[in-house]
Amino acid sequence: MRPLVMLLLPLALAACHREPAAEPPAPASDAPPTAATAADSAAVDNPRALEAHHWRLRSAAGGDGQPLQALSVAELPPLVADFRDGRIGLSGGCNRGSASYAVENGTLQVEDFAQTMMACSDARLMAVDAEATRALAGTLRWQLDTVAGGDTPTLVLINAGGDTLTFEGAPTAETRHGGPGETVFLEVAPERMACSHPLMPDHQCLQVREVRYDDNGLRQGEPGDWQPLYEDIEGYTHEPGVRNVLRLKRFQRTDVPADASSIAYVLDMTVETESTQ
Repeated sequence: MRPLVMLLLPLALAACHREPAAEPPAPASDAPPTAATAADSAAVDNPRALEAHHWRLRSAAGGDGQPLQALSVAELPPLVADFRDGRIGLSGGCNRGSASYAVENGTLQVEDFAQTMMACSDARLMAVDAEATRALAGTLRWQLDTVAGGDTPTLVLINAGGDTLTFEGAPTAETRHGGPGETVFLEVAPERMACSHPLMPDHQCLQVREVRYDDNGLRQGEPGDWQPLYEDIEGYTHEPGVRNVLRLKRFQRTDVPADASSIAYVLDMTVETESTQ
């Protein structure tokens, strides 16, 4: 019998009422500066810039200016924060974390962290989960600098205890492609297939077919025939012998070269995975 793993995520999250939180105390004087007037103004005026980028952790320091050890291990993948629809999502540790957030009086109010319940053999990844949810909970002062440093914006988050986490931003797919995109599900076959490509005569394409689900996450109808997918799926690495069902964002590209596809696919999440070997 082939192993089958199903990853289920909730389709909707209910918003919760929040009482206004008190303004946190200023961080200790030896911590990184927190409140240049221009940066605070940029944060208040451009909260949508939070959702326009993936935020990769560059450094994490405590109120005493010393590195937060769990978030400063060079061998581990960096913590990544994403803001979408009133939720902040964290990845890079053992589990994925999620909490509600709101912009209130020039601060971020982050509440109700929840995490998936995976266990990892590397205890350092579990430590990342614990430290990240601790450091990013509650009332956070924030600075957003979209000018200094060139094209890479910087986001600084400071909690009530003076812990300072500095992130670098990379544009999301929606930002790069100029729209929200369309959510689709594609099943990817375990093996590639030969296909004709104008620039690569021996190219091997992914085999895909569209899958549909109802609001309860149940499959609807039967998928069609396998079709070659001539373009790559951004963020997806195909493993021979493994079948996947992927949730993707599909974008219509503009100003497309004659030898390129007018459609871009970006991985959102893996819904289903099965080894066929």
